[in-house]
Amino acid sequence: MAEVSKTKLKLLYLMDIFLSKTDDENILNANELCDELEKNYNITAERKSIYRDIEALKKYGMDINFETIPKKGYYLANRNFEVAEVKLLIDAVQSANFITPKKTNQLIEKICKELSLFQAEKLKQCVCVESRAKRKNERVYYNVSFLNEAIENKKQVEIIYVKHIRDKEEPYKRIEKTFIVSPYALVWKNDFYYLVCNNQNYNNLMHIRIDRIEGVTVLDVDARPFSEVCEFSDEFDCGIYSKRTFNMFSGENKSVELICDNTIIDDIFDRFGDEVIIEDYDEKNFLISVKVAMSTGLVSWIMQYSKFIKVQKPEELKLCLLNKIDEISAMYR
Repeated sequence: MAEVSKTKLKLLYLMDIFLSKTDDENILNANELCDELEKNYNITAERKSIYRDIEALKKYGMDINFETIPKKGYYLANRNFEVAEVKLLIDAVQSANFITPKKTNQLIEKICKELSLFQAEKLKQCVCVESRAKRKNERVYYNVSFLNEAIENKKQVEIIYVKHIRDKEEPYKRIEKTFIVSPYALVWKNDFYYLVCNNQNYNNLMHIRIDRIEGVTVLDVDARPFSEVCEFSDEFDCGIYSKRTFNMFSGENKSVELICDNTIIDDIFDRFGDEVIIEDYDEKNFLISVKVAMSTGLVSWIMQYSKFIKVQKPEELKLCLLNKIDEISAMYR
């Protein structure tokens, strides 16, 4: 194989230098760019050739600017991600319980490569590392890859699911269960990653925490059509599904009417989106009608608002709330 000439490599290395060592606060002139090539890549370059290379990189699409203050030189003005956008991505990775500490650090390092070394260092100093529980299941990445493959090809999967129960002889016992499911989507909700799927033994949807899946085997069996197990539509719609499902508890979808205090209108928008239909009820309250999954999650969500939300319909939901209130009251009596 013919050796690649240093002349051809020089342009690529110069691009790396602009990506990693320049920004609007860190500017390099032609002589300094030559020094970087010599020092880091053992490539000797003339200043005139640097100017030609910069023009080539600009034609390629790199937004390289020339500055005169505080010094004359060049820097990369725009990148794929702004600093604020990288900060958002880092925060999301840190808050995700299903990503292990090792993978969290690896992902943050990769994300920071979208910035210059100086921007990344400043950002790391400003990042607040929250001390929260992280899962230890290193297979999450591989499982997500297999599940994505199955969803794209509409194939069933066999999964090994792990849960813990109390044990007389030990503080807890680890047990494994094997399911065959038709996978439809991966949903990030409440800082956890869930698989939305159908257990072949039932005619509804179920949610499985990805970090609790130990193994995934893609089967050469077609998944059940989504329309057979869900009334939403023929295809999975994450937005609709998230609005109707509370805390990832599945249940039968029913129409619910809620009388809500005027002070929590922003909370209602946060939950159902600003397209939710709002009607006047009285001076202090408004009424909404929504179709949601009747579940323990819905009951818990309503209860957290105490006197600010009252169920108008259906009676079934009222009874569920009363039963839950009685259970809690009995516990403290």
